[in-house]
Amino acid sequence: MNKPSQTDWKELEAMTDEEIDYSDIPPLGDEFFARATLRLPDQSKVVVTMQVDTDVFAWFSAQEDGWERRMQAALRIYAEAHKNQHTVHVAKPVPNG
Repeated sequence: MNKPSQTDWKELEAMTDEEIDYSDIPPLGDEFFARATLRLPDQSKVVVTMQVDTDVFAWFSAQEDGWERRMQAALRIYAEAHKNQHTVHVAKPVPNG
């Protein structure tokens, strides 16, 4: 189960940039930005209906907000780890909206 944040978000939101302590974060120099690349996830989705074991569904849905994204992430991790083992047939995506 997720632990609640101990951050006082209202206090943080009220702070100016000058009031925030950045001393534990090293500065990012030109070399970092020269090597940096922008990676955007593929936003296409396909709608599916599937049966999931009751205990698996219970675990994901107990994770509060975002459980569907977590289930998607778990499926993606598995698929990425096994992508060279099977031929992939991509379904026609459903536009976001």
